[in-house]
Amino acid sequence: MPSKTYLVVRATVADPADRGPFDLWYATEHLPEALKAFNVPRAWRAWSRTDPAVHCAFYEFPSLAAAESGTSGPAIAALIAEFDRVWQNRVVRSRELLEMAGELAA
Repeated sequence: MPSKTYLVVRATVADPADRGPFDLWYATEHLPEALKAFNVPRAWRAWSRTDPAVHCAFYEFPSLAAAESGTSGPAIAALIAEFDRVWQNRVVRSRELLEMAGELAA
């Protein structure tokens, strides 16, 4: 049975002056574009309360196969190119695929 897989993009916005513009750009441009490009049912983002420079975006894929396909083709290449064009080397980021291993509900 396919299990949900999440792409997590962790970005470090080192310069506090970049945080506001980054937040606005990610909310109004990048997240909506990525949601469409990945063709995923959900995407969301958060700022760390532990380290205010850390921003994480989450993209929910229906399966590992869908995540692997969506994160290895032209869609992600275009998103990366646009991110690099806008933020150059001011924002360091990493990407990780997480496959659902288990879930509990109350």
